[in-house]
Amino acid sequence: RRQRQMCIRDSRWEYIPDEFGALVREMRLIQEHRPRYNVQHKRKRAFAFVKITRETAPRVLPVTQVANDGALYFGPFPRVGHVARTIRDLAHILGLRDCTAATPMHFADQLDLFGRDQGLDRPPGCIRAELGSCTAPCVGGIDTAGYGERVREARDFLEGVSWAPLTRLHRAMTAAAGRMDFEYAAIQRDRMERIRMFQQDLAAYRGEIEALRFVYPVTGHNGARRLYLIRGGRIADTLPFPRTVATRARVGERVREVFSGTPPGPAGLTPYQAAEILLVARWFRLKPEERERARAPEDWEGVLDAPPQEAELMAG
Repeated sequence: RRQRQMCIRDSRWEYIPDEFGALVREMRLIQEHRPRYNVQHKRKRAFAFVKITRETAPRVLPVTQVANDGALYFGPFPRVGHVARTIRDLAHILGLRDCTAATPMHFADQLDLFGRDQGLDRPPGCIRAELGSCTAPCVGGIDTAGYGERVREARDFLEGVSWAPLTRLHRAMTAAAGRMDFEYAAIQRDRMERIRMFQQDLAAYRGEIEALRFVYPVTGHNGARRLYLIRGGRIADTLPFPRTVATRARVGERVREVFSGTPPGPAGLTPYQAAEILLVARWFRLKPEERERARAPEDWEGVLDAPPQEAELMAG
């Protein structure tokens, strides 16, 4: 059997003095170049993301990876299977479609553009439209503005600023019970409980990620010391350890700049940011002693008085 031979034409060394920085740099290079035979930082992980597609009639989908496709991503979130089931519930509650991207959309306010007056047949609906769990934008079941409002409800729910889906469920459950359709009321009750639990999971995990907000001092090879400015699980900047009054002032100014303003939140992740959040969260989850050495941005100068890690100094 013919075997493919590989050879190295050139190599370059990039010096990173500490393990944390080396791991982050490796991850970023892998995310950028996507080497064919490398599996680290490319394999499927036990985290999920929620994707709002960038389409005429957007869909809300559970995915396991973030792509450069212009869509809006939320996450990362734990419990992949639970996220998938709940996002399916969310789409049904709000009447958002989950058909393929190739399905043509015929909004109610655009039907004249598709030859209705010329006697053309409207595209067939789907079982979800027949059951009333989809607003059917493919067959004029809703106009553009109405569908957009439902997508906004989904986004606000995922960002933790709205509970509209739960309100919709409660109304549906109450109405079903009022007409003595107790089986359907029980379905809505169970669905409401799943959505409520998912909301709690979102809040808890979002809190865990947002708690990764601090100045992290690291001592590397030969005593090289650096400060990592971490906000929302993302590395906002890396600075050399200040050793003079002037450099301390510059670092203080940069710390105030990074940690001021509105936090980034869970939306709008790029693939690089998503991978970085996963790596940073895992690092501090497996190394709680490293988290203890970090300082809040308001108390960042406390890292200047803390002794460097003895283990890393000995290794150097």
